[in-house]
Amino acid sequence: MAIRCLVVDDEELARKLLENFIARMPNLQLAGQCKDPMEAIQFLQEHSVDIIFLDIQMPGLTGIEFLRTLKQKPIVIFTTAYPEYAVEGYSLDVIDYLLKPFSFERFVQAVNKASEFLTLKSARNESPTNSKDFILVKSEHKIHRIKYDDINYIQSMREYVAYYTPSGRILSLNSLKNLEAELPPSRFIRIHKSYMVAIEKVDTLEGNMVHVGKDKLPIGASYREVVLGKIFQ
Repeated sequence: MAIRCLVVDDEELARKLLENFIARMPNLQLAGQCKDPMEAIQFLQEHSVDIIFLDIQMPGLTGIEFLRTLKQKPIVIFTTAYPEYAVEGYSLDVIDYLLKPFSFERFVQAVNKASEFLTLKSARNESPTNSKDFILVKSEHKIHRIKYDDINYIQSMREYVAYYTPSGRILSLNSLKNLEAELPPSRFIRIHKSYMVAIEKVDTLEGNMVHVGKDKLPIGASYREVVLGKIFQ
């Protein structure tokens, strides 16, 4: 099945370039093009897409502001000429960040990353009772087999994530968005834009913080209701 793509960019040349790149990929389908976020909001009310190629600097509403309005977020790949937005992009779980002007090769790398995430998500939906009890993590030219029982929490650190275990911290190139699709929701929960925790490792609720062992982790305002309902009821 083709991956449906939406291009949101106020520059016609940028839209044309992405249209050309998408046409060269047999697994991609251009679902639509929008010249501003307001047009994209209307489009998404009537159509579903898998990937949004999203510019940041646009009149009226920026790409980042637009992304924050979406309750159901497709995979997002930022396309921008401004490298200073990279950090904020990763904090919003954007899958990749294409800095204009970008090559077709770099475009393909971003699409492959998005395709891998979609595959993981699909496999998870098809196998909700998966009995696997570990995750494979690549770090410093090694592959670590980390048991779910050994994960206390996971922290987002820009384009990396850190797994906190009884034996120490393991740093790996990944995002919390990817891990939400891979880790069992019965055992792990997102509590903040920068943190996921093992539900069974949460000891105490203190204001807008949870205690995981000796560490105190913040609960994001948008996650609080789900966290309270899943852990403390």
